[in-house]
Amino acid sequence: MDSIENLEWRYAVKKFDPQKFIDQSKINTLKKAFNLTATSYGLQPIKLLIIKNKEIQEELLKYSWNQQQVVQASHLLVICIDTKIDESDVEKYFDRVQKIRNTPDKTIQPFRDYLKKTITNKSKDDLQSWSKNQAYLALGNLLTVCANEKIDSCPMEGFIPEKYDEFLKLKEKNLTSVLVLPVGYRSENDLMNHQKKVRKNIDEIILEIS
Repeated sequence: MDSIENLEWRYAVKKFDPQKFIDQSKINTLKKAFNLTATSYGLQPIKLLIIKNKEIQEELLKYSWNQQQVVQASHLLVICIDTKIDESDVEKYFDRVQKIRNTPDKTIQPFRDYLKKTITNKSKDDLQSWSKNQAYLALGNLLTVCANEKIDSCPMEGFIPEKYDEFLKLKEKNLTSVLVLPVGYRSENDLMNHQKKVRKNIDEIILEIS
């Protein structure tokens, strides 16, 4: 199938088959895809938590407005953002640039200084808002990769981040949860399995300027 057919195939699964599990090779693909997601300045202020533990999934159900996908899914992905971002993150980024690209320090120093100043001048709320935008970029990327890999998914904002953070001890890791993505394989009994997609006409949503 090509990309458009894969996107036609995907939908937000309402009922997963709890007896079907994603093999590790496909989970590794999702890991790599997450790491390759585009982020502002390349700073990657995001983390991906991958849960494959039914007891933990059961506990998180009550913090997910009882949405059964959290338990039925093969794996539960939790997209998190860093709660502490400062100049050290910029330094680590440019250290990687120099290590991987062997870029001379004098070449990247102006951008290093600019980025350190930019991060320093942002308030904590601004940094959190900026980081959440990166989390949504990662979600979109994962949804597309899941479709191409024939992995079913259900993007979720409907959960209680504070409770997830507490139960998963995310604060100890300087993280906070932003989005949840159960992944697995659709149940044949899912009512939405064979429903047609409902979308606007292309000319209603696309504007072309030439």
